[in-house]
Parts: sequence; C-alpha cells; structure tokens
Amino acid sequence: MTPKQVPDSGALSDQTTVRRCSPVSGGKRRFYMKYLKERIKFITACVLYGTMGLFLRFVSLPGEAVALYIGSVGALFVLLCRLVKKGRPDSAAIRKNAVWLVISGAALGLNWIFLFAAFAGTTVAVASLCNYMAPIIVIILAPIVLKEKPDKRKIPCIAAAFIGIALVSGIPSGEIADSRGIAFGLAGACCFTVIVFSNRKLRDISVTDRAFVQLAAAAAAVLPVVLIKNRGLPLPDVKSGLIICMLGVLHTGLAYCLYFSGLANLPVQSSAILGYTDPVVSVLCSVVFLHEPLRWYGWIGAALIIVSAAVSETMPGGIDPVDTAVPDHKSY
Repeated sequence: MTPKQVPDSGALSDQTTVRRCSPVSGGKRRFYMKYLKERIKFITACVLYGTMGLFLRFVSLPGEAVALYIGSVGALFVLLCRLVKKGRPDSAAIRKNAVWLVISGAALGLNWIFLFAAFAGTTVAVASLCNYMAPIIVIILAPIVLKEKPDKRKIPCIAAAFIGIALVSGIPSGEIADSRGIAFGLAGACCFTVIVFSNRKLRDISVTDRAFVQLAAAAAAVLPVVLIKNRGLPLPDVKSGLIICMLGVLHTGLAYCLYFSGLANLPVQSSAILGYTDPVVSVLCSVVFLHEPLRWYGWIGAALIIVSAAVSETMPGGIDPVDTAVPDHKSY
C-alpha cells in the first residue's frame, strides 16, 4: 500500500492563509458589518421616535402646528449638515428623484396629520395600534410592489410582534374606540406605507439630500392645514420653542436620516420587526417618566416584541449576502 501523502506544515499554513484572506470571506465580513451598522441606525431612530411623545406632553401647541415646526427645523438641520459636510445639495440627483421625493414627503406630512387626528379621535392605545399596522401592510405588499422574496421563517416573529403591540397598547382592557379615530390611524399607516415604498424607489441620492427634500415637502403639505384650522400660524412660547427645536434636530432631522438609511439597506421583514422598538420605548417612557400605569399584559407584550425581534435577527441563515441584496445608496 502506498502511504498517504501529508502536506507539510508550511504548505498547509499557506493554504489556510489563502482561504482566510479569500475575497469571499472578506466580502461576507464587510456585508455583516454593514448590516449591523444599518440595524444600529434603524434601532437608534426608532428609540428617538419612541421618546418623542414624552417631550410633546410639554408643548402647548396644536398637533398640526408641532408637525409643521419640527418638519421645518428638521429640514433646516439636515440642509446645514449637508452644507457643512459636502457642500450644496446634489441638484441633479434631486431632479432625477423629484417625483418620489415629493410623493414621500407629502405622505409624511399626511401621516403626521392623520396620527394627531387619531390621537384626538380615540384612545392613544388604539391610535398607536392602528398606526403601527404600517409594517404589516408593507410586508403584505412588498412581494408585489418591491418583488422581494418573503422569508417565511420570519412570519411567526412578525405575528408575535403584532400581538405584542396589541398587548402593550392595552387592547385587552376592553376600551371602546371611536370609529373616526380608527379610520385616521389606519389612514396614517397607509401614508407611512407610501413613504416606505417611495424611499425604495430612490436611486443615486444621498441620505441627507433625500431627507432635506422630504422633510421640506412634509412641512409644505402640513402648512395649509395649520393655516386653515387655526386661522393663522400659532406661535410657541419659550419652553415649547426650545422643545420643538430639540425635536426638530434630534427626533426629526437626525432620526429621519438614520431611519431611512437603515430602511434602504434592510430586508422588509427585519425592518418591520425592529420598527416595533418605537412603541415599546414610547410605553416604557410613559411608565417610567410620566408614571402612567402599565398592566401585566403590557409587560408581556413588550417582552414578546423584544424576543421576537431578537429571534428574527439571530436565526441561523437569516442573513445571507447572496439572498439579501443591499441596494447601492449613497451615504451621508
């Protein structure tokens, strides 16, 4: 019998080095790092959105006026960041994407209007639940509109997250909601669905240019409602003005950039589940800082949302650079 030839250690070391430094492994590593970065951006934006309601409690202005001011401040903040960092906005990219930018911006303004109307027309719990139907609508329509292949393994996690938001919102308490408020909440969810799909249509435009135009368009869409409903432009007092400036910079300008940067580079199922971080943070802030009660099933719902998001994002094979295409969007 001829003895098996065993490669010497030097050759084996060389082969191992080649294998470890292969372009494929390096590409995967870069992909996973980019994916993690986008998830952090997205979750950070959701946390900021979740704390907005806490600060709005101390603003003495109508909801539509608050939406107008934070949209305007957010747009100016994003424009300033653009001018400081990279100079003037890319007018060619804005013209190329003008239709989808205007549509998504107007939808954002309408989303604000409908959401505030839902809060006025029904309980906060029911309004929040209706508004957070948006991720479910996106998932249902994504295979048709975006031609994205659904990950069937994540459907139970999405269902669990939706049950969780129902529990957190306090639906089991048996509160009777007003039909007008429900209609406004669902209308807001539909508007946010338009925002998500419109952003997926944008190409070769930076996050800052996109956010600037969309926030400006949102403020322009809200302005007529403010003027007609209030017969003029309500002005904030000093305290409300300072809070609005903070909300416009952090919770609108910065958060909007982070949210849609992450959204553009995450699968629909992942963004839908991670998006439920927003209402969980909102409820926790109300309990901890505003001392509003949260019943036992609310805590179960919050845990259900967090666990479903963790399971979805860590399931084996759930992230594959071959199956999950990351669009080539410009960064900041």
